[in-house]
Amino acid sequence: MSESENDDTEPAEEDVADEVADSEAAAESASSDEAETEQADEAEEESRFDENVMPEGEEEADLLIPVEDYLSAGVHIGTQQKTKDMERFIHRVRDDGLYVLDVSRTDGRIRTAAEFLSNYDPEQVLVTSSRQYGRFPAEKFADAIGARARTGRFIPGTLTNPKYDGYIEPDVVVVTDPIGDAQAVKEAITVGIPVIAMCDSNNAVSNVDLVIPTNNKGRRALSVVYWLLANETLDRRGAEPSYALEDFEAGL
Repeated sequence: MSESENDDTEPAEEDVADEVADSEAAAESASSDEAETEQADEAEEESRFDENVMPEGEEEADLLIPVEDYLSAGVHIGTQQKTKDMERFIHRVRDDGLYVLDVSRTDGRIRTAAEFLSNYDPEQVLVTSSRQYGRFPAEKFADAIGARARTGRFIPGTLTNPKYDGYIEPDVVVVTDPIGDAQAVKEAITVGIPVIAMCDSNNAVSNVDLVIPTNNKGRRALSVVYWLLANETLDRRGAEPSYALEDFEAGL
């Protein structure tokens, strides 16, 4: 990428083109994202405690929190679409067409991600979230573990243009949704740093290094997953986890 004609404060020309393309794509998908978020919220309000959310034999798994707490947050509720990439994380499909994620896999991947993140300097961890419901818990997660957060629109060039004032060089990126956070994922790939992503049943994960299967559209689901990931990361660093779920819950 040529940056010789850029000043010290503006993204590169190619980054501006990326920003325009991202804005157009965002406009096209806005109604779809809104519909998916509403669908997730509605599903969360439905009965959750009679859900079959794990393979037979896993019911007594030693989970980080009781399975009922995962259910009450709607962590297991996927979309009505699935990708081949996510098939291994899907337990079943409900009568209404929503895919049900295997919460034992979610639980296990939170532990794996926490172990992975604990090996990094906290300030070299970047968390992003363009999704509204993910912004508060992502920022709280960053605050809890000492990481950096970039929520809302991800400015092109943040990871790739050293002449941009907002340029940073993290060692690992955590994204709330590979679709909404596509620019962050793209730039992480460009500079060669690993990506941890919260992925729903409709996500493609070819550019993700570590998948955390979860409802990544619901307010309570994202709060629970970010809360658990923060506390588990702190625990693996030898620090005392001191955050309650309420600390991560964004208001309506």
